[in-house]
Amino acid sequence: MARKAASRLPKRKGEYTYRGKTIAELQKLSVEEFAELLPSRERRSIKRGFTDGQKKVLHEFKDGKNVKTHYRNIIIFPDMIGSTVEIYNGKEFISVELQPEMVGHRFGEFAPTRPRVSHGSAGVGATRSSKFVPLK
Repeated sequence: MARKAASRLPKRKGEYTYRGKTIAELQKLSVEEFAELLPSRERRSIKRGFTDGQKKVLHEFKDGKNVKTHYRNIIIFPDMIGSTVEIYNGKEFISVELQPEMVGHRFGEFAPTRPRVSHGSAGVGATRSSKFVPLK
């Protein structure tokens, strides 16, 4: 059971740019050229190479297949923009539509593994002070 596509990013005004380059310009770059624009952690990950499983997922994107993956550490490239990917969060696959603002981030950032906690208010007897409720 997949959840609704994530739309956590704010609406942008005008065309989105990453490090001064539009998405069309980024899509023309090779992986090595694009890596030079990324922060050091992502750049190092690309320079060290992809695992066989990551390569398989990247080829599925190029083939235009419906991508469903457990690999949460794959970096989002400009040619992935506009497609939908289902990312496993440890319990279920969460459907995420890839938007321009997600370039350079990793899949796992958009499929949280822990549910949001919303604590209720304390009940009667929950604390020492709430034991003494006046009768009037």
